[in-house]
Amino acid sequence: MSKYYIGFDCGTQSTKTTIYNDNFDCVAEDMIPTEISYPQAGWAEMDADKYLDSVLKGIKNCLDKSGIDPNEVRAISGDGIICGILGVDKDGKAITPYIPYLDSRCAEDAEWVKANCEPYWIEESGNNAVDPFDPPLIARWFLKNNKDFQERGAKFINNGPYVLSRLAGLKADDICIDWATLSGWLIGYDAIKKEWSKRQMDELEIPMEYLPKIVKPYDIIGTLTEEAAAATGLPAGIPIAAGAGDTMQSNIGCGLVKAGMAADVAGTAAMFTIMVDGINEDLTKNTDLLFSIGTLPDTYFYWGYIRTGGLSLRWFRDNICGRVDDNSFYDEIQAEASQVPAGSNGTIFMPYLTGGTGTLDGASGCFLNMTMNTTRGEMWRALLESIAYEYKGLTDSLKANGIPVDEVIITEGGSKSDLWNQIKADMLDAHVTTMKRKEGAVMVDALLAAYAVGDIDDLGETVLKTLGVLGEYDPNAENTAKYQEVYEVQQELVKGGMYPVFQTLKKLQG
Repeated sequence: MSKYYIGFDCGTQSTKTTIYNDNFDCVAEDMIPTEISYPQAGWAEMDADKYLDSVLKGIKNCLDKSGIDPNEVRAISGDGIICGILGVDKDGKAITPYIPYLDSRCAEDAEWVKANCEPYWIEESGNNAVDPFDPPLIARWFLKNNKDFQERGAKFINNGPYVLSRLAGLKADDICIDWATLSGWLIGYDAIKKEWSKRQMDELEIPMEYLPKIVKPYDIIGTLTEEAAAATGLPAGIPIAAGAGDTMQSNIGCGLVKAGMAADVAGTAAMFTIMVDGINEDLTKNTDLLFSIGTLPDTYFYWGYIRTGGLSLRWFRDNICGRVDDNSFYDEIQAEASQVPAGSNGTIFMPYLTGGTGTLDGASGCFLNMTMNTTRGEMWRALLESIAYEYKGLTDSLKANGIPVDEVIITEGGSKSDLWNQIKADMLDAHVTTMKRKEGAVMVDALLAAYAVGDIDDLGETVLKTLGVLGEYDPNAENTAKYQEVYEVQQELVKGGMYPVFQTLKKLQG
């Protein structure tokens, strides 16, 4: 008899549903676009029940596509957006819109919290900033402004746990949130104890009665209801696992399973994540990195975005070289850049095509130190190196705070470039790995479902075996030394000489 597992991802742009077999190969997948409404400037709202409907429909579509026996489905799990909540009534049904991280209606409230509340979250939650999209800020807004919640509200919950609870038919008293999704609240909880913080919630003026109970991601929270079974074509009674947040599942999908491992999600806007043993208060206070709880027991990570990433590569291809949507350009330019030594013969690129933040407010993109001998290959390599320098700044901050970065896993489109992978290995002085499998969070959701019902013994090891290593890159000591030399010059420019130049040039921008 075969065994199958269902995973789903309730994301910002779509709801993706999949079925995996017991070899953890995907046998069917379905994707349904989401809808976001913008009732007024700065507001963003979604319908939580449309997420539920999409999952029900997605399961049915996957069963139809795969032709598997529904009785061989062993368990269901899923993930959702970590920043964003809705309110439910005593029956566990949505009575408010789902407000995602795109919403900024709580901007003034965030300023009030920063000015008037004791920031216990620095030591307890591992996060320093208070932003309008933090779920506790949205909860405060519901309590003050949403009449339905004021009259009938019972609990606040994220979209992924909401769908899972509805599949299991849970009432408000039993509705729950896993510890990984919990950390998407960013403030309001104790990350190490994995429980709500009463003193934080008192500061935030949120009664504890509105907070769902906290469970492990692999806990079984209930079984599929008769109603949900009829809508999907599955038999009732299938176990429902608690699931986890999308960011946490994506991290496992990159292969991050133990402290010291880091991942570079090299997409249009890159995300860098490092697994750690716990909260580092100096890192929390002195950087813009966010701290989160991982899906696996006793796993934690700091993460942040690198704004440029693949966006700069596409800009150079389309706007500079006039090769719009021509992906063959990448192989061509990589071959040219591979002949250029580390440091691009002195050419430096400032990758601030979308502007800068903080001390780099007003920065713009530019090439520096070019001559009549500068080639297109040198420019491309300088561009790749510029983004790697951004990573180096981040990893140097980690190392300065006692967190080594010895191993980096690279995923997404950028991982296809052997040259860029080697540049990052040299720049960061770290062993770099790429993986064969790139399905991300939904694959991990299926693995989590299998783990929850005891069909696999070690989730982390199974993930690594399933992903499989595709390529490995070790740092070249000579290149590492060269990059350190260039980086010091680059930082001298970024932190000093270029700032007044950027401010002057800003006057000329249209």
